[in-house]
Amino acid sequence: MKKQLLTLLLACSLGVSAQAQLVTGTNVAVTSTESGQVRGYIHNGVFTYKGIPYAEAARFEAPHKPKAWTGVRSSLTYGPVAPLLDPTTSVQDESEFVFHHDWGYTSEDCLRLNVWTPNVKDGKKRPVLFWIHGGGFTAGSSQELPSYDGENLAKKGDVVVVSINHRLNILGFLDLSAYGEKYKYSANASMLDIRVALEWVKANIENFGGDPNNVTIFGQSGGGAKVNTMMSMPSAKGLFHKAVNQSGAFRGSVLEKSTTQAITAEVLKALKLDASQVDSLQKVPFPVLSAAGKTALKVVADKLKAEGKPVGGFGLSWGPSVDGDLLPYQMFANEAIELSKNVPLLIGTVKNEFMASLFAGMSNPTEEQVKDFIKKQYGDKAEAYLQAVKKAYPNDTKPSDLMDVDTRFRPGAVFQAKTKASVAGGAPVYMYMFNWQSPVLDGKYKAIHCVEIPFVFNNIARCEEMTGGTKEAYTLADKVSQAWINFARTGNPNHAKLPQWQPYTVEKGTTMIFDNTCEIKYHHDKDLMELVK
Repeated sequence: MKKQLLTLLLACSLGVSAQAQLVTGTNVAVTSTESGQVRGYIHNGVFTYKGIPYAEAARFEAPHKPKAWTGVRSSLTYGPVAPLLDPTTSVQDESEFVFHHDWGYTSEDCLRLNVWTPNVKDGKKRPVLFWIHGGGFTAGSSQELPSYDGENLAKKGDVVVVSINHRLNILGFLDLSAYGEKYKYSANASMLDIRVALEWVKANIENFGGDPNNVTIFGQSGGGAKVNTMMSMPSAKGLFHKAVNQSGAFRGSVLEKSTTQAITAEVLKALKLDASQVDSLQKVPFPVLSAAGKTALKVVADKLKAEGKPVGGFGLSWGPSVDGDLLPYQMFANEAIELSKNVPLLIGTVKNEFMASLFAGMSNPTEEQVKDFIKKQYGDKAEAYLQAVKKAYPNDTKPSDLMDVDTRFRPGAVFQAKTKASVAGGAPVYMYMFNWQSPVLDGKYKAIHCVEIPFVFNNIARCEEMTGGTKEAYTLADKVSQAWINFARTGNPNHAKLPQWQPYTVEKGTTMIFDNTCEIKYHHDKDLMELVK
C-alpha cells in the first residue's frame, strides 16, 4: 500500500494531469484474491482490474475455483468473452455508430470478472454493484458497450463496481442432466456461473475495498432477466442484498425439463449421436455444436406450436429452466417470490425500447402511415390503443411517437412491481421510466433500448454517440447515477436532486419519470397497460 501511495505522489510531483491520470507499474494496484495476487492500474484515481478468473469449468460441467497462480497476475485488459451463436462479421453503419460495440475475443474459458474501486485494502467497506450484461441469454459480454465501464460510477459514489463474463447459449443451457452426475447443472450452467461469481465477491471483495454484506446485483435486458433468475435461486440467497432490473422483466415462464430434454434429444439427433456418446459433445467444435442447437430449437419450437403450446415472445431460445434443483421454481411462483421477499428492488424500462419505427423502416412517417401501421398491429383495438397512448403521453408531437411507445418490456415491469409490492412485510420496490429522448441523428433513436445505461454508469462522455454529450445529458446522468448509488448503499434511491420517490404500490403505481425535468407520476399509462397486457 505504501508503494502505491508513493507512486501516486510521484505522479503528482511530475505534473501528471489529475483529470486523466494513469498510474501503472510492477507494484501498482496490487491486491490479493483466494487464487493469488493480481495487479491492475490506477486511472483518474480509480483502481482498475480486468480479466480476473473467478472460476473455470469443462464444457457443460459445473464451475469450480480457478487454479492458484504464483507471483502477481497482470489484470490490465478484458478477458475472453463467451462464444457467440452468430459471430459478428458485418454491422449496420448508423446503428453501430450509436451503440459502438466492442465485440472482444471469444473463448470457452471465459469465466472472468472486472473490478473498479476507489481504493484497495484501506479498511473501508464500500457498497458493491455487481453488473450482469445484456444480450439475452445467448450473446453479450462485460465489455460489449462503452457504457459498461465502471470507473466513473466507482469514483462518483465511492462504490466498488464488478462486471462479469459467463457461459451463454448452448454452452450455458444444454440440458445433459439425464446423462450423468457431472452434467447435473448443465441446463443452468450459465446461471450457476453467476452464482459462483457472487461467491467470489463474497470471498474476495474486501481486498478490493468492498463490503461483501452490501452487494447489489443489477442488469439490463437479458441482464435484468438474469437478476430475476438470481432472485429465484435458493442457493444464491444471501449473496446479494438489493436488486435492479433495467428493461429485463418478462411475464412469461421459463422452460420446463420436458422441453429442455426434448431440445437435447434433437441436438444429439442432429449430430448423429446416441446416449452412449454424450461425452463426445464436450469435443464437438463450437460452430458444429451451435448449428445443431439451432436445428434442435426449430424442431422443438415447431412441435410446440403444432400442439398449441407457447414458445415465448422472442421464440424458443436458450435460457434458464426449472431443473428441480438449482432453479426449482418458476420465476413468479410463490416460493420464488418468498426467496427474495427481503431484497429491495429497483425496476423500470425506457420509453421506446425496441422502436417500431426503426424496425419498420419508418423513421419519419406521416400520421396516416402510423395509423395504418397501428391498425395492422391492433385490429379493432387500434382506436383504443391510440387514445391510451395520447392519454399517457399528451405532450408527444411526432406521429411516430404513437407507434414507438414500448409495450413489450413495460407490462412485465409493472407486473413484477405489483407482485413484489403485494408481498406482506416485504422489502420496497421502486419503479422508474426513462423517457429522455436522445438528440443524436435528429432524434431518430429516442429513448431506445440501452439508452439509460450511460446515465446509470455516469458515462455520458464515453457514450456521446448515444447521448449526444449534451449539457442536459450530463445533468440527468448526475441524477440517475446518484439514485442507483443511493439504492446500492441503503436500498432507497432518493436524493435531493429528485422529487420525493415513494415505493411502488398496487394502488398508487408510483413511477419516477427520468427526463430533462424529472417527475413522479401515478399509473400514468394504466389504460395502455390494460390494453396490451
